[in-house]
Amino acid sequence: MVTKQLTFSPRNHQLTNTNVWTPDGLWLAFDVRPSGASFTSQTVERVNVETGAVEVIYQAPAGAHVGVVTVNPQLPERYVFIHGPENPDAGWQYDFHHRRGVVVEGGSAGNLDAMDITAPFTPGALRGGSHVHVWSPDGSRLSFTYNDHVMHEFNPAEDLRNVGVALPFGPVTPVKQHPREYDGSHYCVLVSRTTSAPRPGTDEINRAYEEGWVGEQGYRRADGSQQRWALAFIGDTRADNGEKVPELFIVDLPESEAEWRQAGAEPLEGTETTLPAPPASVKQRRLTFTHQRRFPGLAQQPRHWVRSSPDGSQLAFLMKDDGGVVQMWLISPQGGEPRQLTHGASDIQSAFNWHPSGKALGFVVENCVVLCDAQSGKITPLTAADGECPSADAIVFSPDGASIAWMQDVDGYRQLFTTGTGR
Repeated sequence: MVTKQLTFSPRNHQLTNTNVWTPDGLWLAFDVRPSGASFTSQTVERVNVETGAVEVIYQAPAGAHVGVVTVNPQLPERYVFIHGPENPDAGWQYDFHHRRGVVVEGGSAGNLDAMDITAPFTPGALRGGSHVHVWSPDGSRLSFTYNDHVMHEFNPAEDLRNVGVALPFGPVTPVKQHPREYDGSHYCVLVSRTTSAPRPGTDEINRAYEEGWVGEQGYRRADGSQQRWALAFIGDTRADNGEKVPELFIVDLPESEAEWRQAGAEPLEGTETTLPAPPASVKQRRLTFTHQRRFPGLAQQPRHWVRSSPDGSQLAFLMKDDGGVVQMWLISPQGGEPRQLTHGASDIQSAFNWHPSGKALGFVVENCVVLCDAQSGKITPLTAADGECPSADAIVFSPDGASIAWMQDVDGYRQLFTTGTGR
């Protein structure tokens, strides 16, 4: 396989962990954060994988910063990314609970999520910051993680990370009672449920994160019927000794707009002292039970996102084996015992994605970008281990599966690379 370096300018080029290719497979979208933790990029850009030409997709105005761009897998070409506040000041600057999604289509930009931080709150609007927006495989809706400004002001310990969904039922136009409130194109709700003090040994969690859509068309239930929409995510439980144990969870999601708008016992929009609540029909379900393992919980390093096979039959995640080595594991969305896919002597070193065929996964191990057979676990290196180790943040297949993209440091700057997969 021929490795191709795509970017060369003396600055960082940052890929998001999934959905970074345009639907035609010709462009990779990125931001230019100087490091993953410093949110100071002023542009979202793209590079042509054939010519190396670089274009600016969006330039942030008024002192705002942008980053973590993903691309809608379907046409027309649409980009979404985190947008920090314009004209930041001492009272309102970029933070987990002060950010939003912005969508660019045809050169025009608009807010994804509405913001309403003044009671009475507005169903479908958020009260804080959305993050890592990822379109569903059919391109109709997006998942995101979320932090709440209202709860942060009430009690920072109650501003818990949650998972939400942006639905095409907008626009949402709250009454503006604060200069930082705004409209959004999509109707947004939270779908996870958290508590600041999970009871040890229970399914309660205080953080929901690193979510992934389940299947291109959902997954098949035990009775043979199809669950069209679902998200899997990591939730932090508490062991009997009080230690954090990340476990795998799933939420089955409704199909009809009416169900999405139907509140349960608590309001969708939240109150001045409680977080927004999921719709009545959304219940989260725990899939892994690892508290008694020698190394409990899903792996916390490398950071990774739950990823479903295209047919929705298997969810992939990272967890240590009994020898303490980070391996790939698979589990059905219905639950059951996870299956250990890899049995290597070395830790998997990166986030991962499924090949579009569903027959392999891509990640980094022993400093190489590799393909891993989804049945046998056989590892096929695609790059040599003779240079810098590829970045752990993103290993992403092209839409046709023929190429794979990643980041690697060259002379102190993070550059973008691709190679063929032979598939």
